[in-house]
Amino acid sequence: MSTTENPQNPRILALFDVDGTLTIPRGEITTDMMDFMTTLSKKITVGIVGGSDLPKQIEQLGEGITDRFPYNFSQNGLVAYKHGSLLESQTVSKFLGEDNIKKIVNWTMKYLSEIDIPVKRGTFIEFRSGMLNISPIGRNCSRPERNDYEKFDLEHKVRENMVNAMRKEFADLNLTFSIGGQISFDVFPNGWDKTYCLKFCDAKDFDEIHFFGDKTFEGGNDYEIFSHSRTAGHTVTSPEDTKEQCTKLFMS
Repeated sequence: MSTTENPQNPRILALFDVDGTLTIPRGEITTDMMDFMTTLSKKITVGIVGGSDLPKQIEQLGEGITDRFPYNFSQNGLVAYKHGSLLESQTVSKFLGEDNIKKIVNWTMKYLSEIDIPVKRGTFIEFRSGMLNISPIGRNCSRPERNDYEKFDLEHKVRENMVNAMRKEFADLNLTFSIGGQISFDVFPNGWDKTYCLKFCDAKDFDEIHFFGDKTFEGGNDYEIFSHSRTAGHTVTSPEDTKEQCTKLFMS
């Protein structure tokens, strides 16, 4: 069961992205930030909605994260928990079929073999149950390499160009391509962005649903839920900014 089931204002729900919102990208949440979130959860209903799978979310937010707050969504809500109980687990392989998965993987490996970037490491495609995560540099890069690649990518639009090429190549599969974090982008069926988690947040239970994220620009992996008609979207720049905005909104 969730440790925060009876906040002062249970009809206000705040959903939080992980990377860049509660933690630095791929970093672990600080004790101070988790203490703040725990305090916030006594004021309003709190939920986590991240693009990574649950094991990675646990690495960043700690063991027992599915029990800490009333709502926990990994892989954009394809794995959904409410008060510590699993509600649903969906998979992209079942939905698209193995033949289409192979087409995407084969095309991606060929494309990546032909682009020139300063550094390439390993794990260029990570198969998650709800999506494919594609990284031109490879997820095995070090943190300094990750930081350098982000700057290179912003200048040379490596991910943006690859996404545009994939949209044309796989137009028949009705896929969404979402750039997030520093080094990768996600590929998943239309509607499997972070708005997927809203199906578990019953409209009759909440007067307000807020979302906090850093990649809220069009094409970013927070954009769809940030701009959704059911949410009040808030763009943040860091965990400290998240704390500051939430303090003004909910704790003043």
